[in-house]
Amino acid sequence: MSNLMNTYLRLPVTFTKGEGVWLWDEGGKRYLDALAGVAVCGLGHCHPKLVRAICNQAGTLIHTSNLYHIGKQEKLASRLAALSGMDNAFFCNSGAEANEAAIKLARLYGHGKNIDLPTIIVMEKSFHGRTMATLTASGNRKVQAGFEPLLTGFARVPYNDLEAVSQVAVHNKNVVAILVEPYQGEGGVNVPEANYLQGLRHLCDQNGWLLMLDEVQCGIGRSGKWFAFQHSGIVPDVITLAKGLGSGVPIGACLAKGIAADVFKPGNHASTFGGNPLACTAALTTLEVIEEEDLLRNALELGDFMRMMFKAQLAGLPDINQIRGQGLMIGIELSRPCGDLVREALRQGLLINVTSDRVVRLLPPLVMQRSEAEQVVNMLSALIRKFLLA
Repeated sequence: MSNLMNTYLRLPVTFTKGEGVWLWDEGGKRYLDALAGVAVCGLGHCHPKLVRAICNQAGTLIHTSNLYHIGKQEKLASRLAALSGMDNAFFCNSGAEANEAAIKLARLYGHGKNIDLPTIIVMEKSFHGRTMATLTASGNRKVQAGFEPLLTGFARVPYNDLEAVSQVAVHNKNVVAILVEPYQGEGGVNVPEANYLQGLRHLCDQNGWLLMLDEVQCGIGRSGKWFAFQHSGIVPDVITLAKGLGSGVPIGACLAKGIAADVFKPGNHASTFGGNPLACTAALTTLEVIEEEDLLRNALELGDFMRMMFKAQLAGLPDINQIRGQGLMIGIELSRPCGDLVREALRQGLLINVTSDRVVRLLPPLVMQRSEAEQVVNMLSALIRKFLLA
């Protein structure tokens, strides 16, 4: 009997070793990882440069706290600002915490404008975390159920619907910000129209709102650029990051620009572990490797290649609704629930995920090579075909 709280329906496997895009279980069976720890292990498993950097830092200094200056943290903030166009950064330990920081920032911004009940526009099918504020912001009833009363201060609209956002602007004068994923991950790998972020930026500029982008899953190279918003030509006011930033070492970040960068003052927000030397070393090394190994280009080209292969191999099947995504963020939507595919893929040595009941989600490591991508497509296409034609 396990002493773990019953919060996960874990799959029947325990991994003991990893290298690149491969994992091995206790019995020595090898698995091709097309999920990367849910978009975390962008460098694959045990990248030599990352391992060396973490080991060296652990032997030097792991933690001091934010009561003192942390050199690696300041270096990481500067690096992220240069890559994103943001002005400053707050570091924490997870995506939920990064989004919590953004929500607090927006509310404080609203109170600074003498708005007593500041409201944030959020999207249907979104996912922002499991803290009380972030699960309220999420457009997913499953994560909210049982935790009522939820927080006030959120207005929900359909994703990829600029007119719905415009209508909120007309009827709700308490709006202070929009919180949105450039590409929805948990919601089904949903990709909006090309002008969506541009339209949101325009509405924010018109109304004096903050545009806050949750790039926890789609950021740090997964889309084929450092940040997903860079495909649209706009610049947000706030960006939240985590997952791929530390390649498995927990770290989150809330980046801000312009007026948003000056909202927090000492005492407004904090994190004991956030941005400690070990976590920042992992993040700095991750960014270095992505640049050195040209992984942005690889994510962009390999993602296009995989989607093209899937479309060819699954052509003609009646129950394939859509194959979509951006970079190495891939969704295959079926017309019926397909959660059984996860266990069958596991039996065959392939790690995948199903989200929103009907969407097979792939989030491969950014280091995946074309030959490995072909294995993923061939294995998964055969599994889907067998599942749909059974």
